Amino acid sequence: MKFRLLTLALLCCGAAATAQNPYIALEGAAESAAGIAVSMPRSVLAVDLSVECSTVLCGPYARYAQKYLGVRAPLTDKTTWSIAGARIALAGDDAFGAAAPAADASRVVSHAASDEAFAALQPDKTSATVYSLEDAARMAAEQIFSLRRHRLELITGEAGENVFGEGLNAALAEIERLEQSYLELFLGKQIVSTRTQRYLVYPSADRKQYVFCRFSPAAGLLPESDLSGDMVVLQIEPSGDTECPIEAGPKEQGTVKCRMADPSTCTVIASGREYARAVVPLFEFGRTVQVALPRRR
Repeated sequence: MKFRLLTLALLCCGAAATAQNPYIALEGAAESAAGIAVSMPRSVLAVDLSVECSTVLCGPYARYAQKYLGVRAPLTDKTTWSIAGARIALAGDDAFGAAAPAADASRVVSHAASDEAFAALQPDKTSATVYSLEDAARMAAEQIFSLRRHRLELITGEAGENVFGEGLNAALAEIERLEQSYLELFLGKQIVSTRTQRYLVYPSADRKQYVFCRFSPAAGLLPESDLSGDMVVLQIEPSGDTECPIEAGPKEQGTVKCRMADPSTCTVIASGREYARAVVPLFEFGRTVQVALPRRR
């Protein structure tokens, strides 16, 4: 009885029934008390692909990191992209709407600190004397080691015997901030950002693979027509399971034509690696059945 009531709802609601039950929908034209409803079930896949951008900025003292700190630092700026993940789902009505324009935004840039650039006024600059780049790097390295000694003395209680509680925490936090600002001059900065792009894929019964975009570690996401990147493929594997428990028998009089969706396995693959897998009902790989209408009393 529950399935028969669902079929009646399909007649009354037409295309809206797809949102209520993605596995079955009215197909063709049918007449009810509300009028004539025409439906052509179709599935649209929304593939959300997330990529991560890592930008490394070379520090001004990078060439002296090995000499004064004993570590290697990047000597050139570099930007690399990687695929962080993907998601597959049926696209709703909101997927076709235009995105709202970006809101107005303002940004205050400080000369002392910046997330995307080095400080205009370097923290080791304490006088008007102009030093060579190597001398400035040596002085910055000495400041790093001095800050580490002061931090150790505060922690062990050898210095600052009257510094405790929140005062001690504030002092340690400030030493940490200063040390990081000096280290950035040698080791550079790394900025990591993530963005997600949505692609709409329209399946058809004669295709099971779709190249919806391309990806390059140097440029990120590219259009599918750009052959400089690797293919990002959506692969569909129909299950063939389209059994309908409410399918009408050959002797049934009052029936309505409906489309059963196939629970297909959809996979996002790039460079031989799988990033997402989901089972999604697709009408394109399903079949058409006759469903009996509820009898009037």
